[in-house]
Amino acid sequence: MQDNDNQSPVTREKRFNELWLTEESSEGLRLSLKVTDVLHRERTKYQDILIVDTPEYGRTLMLDGAFQLTERDEFCYSEMMAHVPLCAHPAPKRVLIVGGGDGAILREVLRHEEVERCTLIDIDERVIASSKEWLPFAGCALDAPRADVRCQDALEFIRTTPDRFDVVIVDSTDPVDFAAGLFQSPFYADVRKVMNPNGMMMELTESPFTDTELMLQAVSQMRKVFPIVKVCWGVVPTYPSGMWTYGVASLAEDPACPLREVSGTRWYTNAIHRAAFVLPPFLERLIQKE
Repeated sequence: MQDNDNQSPVTREKRFNELWLTEESSEGLRLSLKVTDVLHRERTKYQDILIVDTPEYGRTLMLDGAFQLTERDEFCYSEMMAHVPLCAHPAPKRVLIVGGGDGAILREVLRHEEVERCTLIDIDERVIASSKEWLPFAGCALDAPRADVRCQDALEFIRTTPDRFDVVIVDSTDPVDFAAGLFQSPFYADVRKVMNPNGMMMELTESPFTDTELMLQAVSQMRKVFPIVKVCWGVVPTYPSGMWTYGVASLAEDPACPLREVSGTRWYTNAIHRAAFVLPPFLERLIQKE
């Protein structure tokens, strides 16, 4: 593949005649993966979808030049996003996923037999279709009986739905364009309105190294709306800096205390759950300062 677009994340290394996929995390930081095959690429009305095979991390999904998941390490992220709130909630029967059209978090949510229905709202139907076709390890649950998958604007859905949820998981892309409002207090206030009295929300809050201000902004905005807000962290090798944080907001329960176990996981355990809320001193100081 020869791509002449200067903004393309796919480039050919002339010396070795190899293809490389690159995410520019910041002006001074890039992550590249060698590509063995370009499987799918399309421009939807919302974003650019790119799916490739890589020798180091397997099949990889990139949206608008940013790594979303890889076959090798997506479980590190998907399991944290799903199991932290679901294991900390006393009765998570109704779950809402905002974004997450690749289906990996949905797959993890449905490990919990207590979940009666999981509604997934993603604005881009082509992400869902592409995952079903090219990313079966992630999209395997998108047609599951307990899954209610809808292609629409999540902000509008939350503002208008009569449904109520025990757990809300916000798996957005980077906070630009159609996802820009997902890290602001008005959005969190709308989320609170669709939560049951003991509801809990989990949201990615980016890297404390490459997105410090965004992380602190998200936590600050959550605190304006929810009585309990905590931060936990984990490792996702192909995300900027490799260290990733999550904001957990709760109306009643302590999100740091798991109440049940889940089987079949590769990253999450109850011990990992508790440990994830023990913050390194530099991160704890940042959060306390904010």
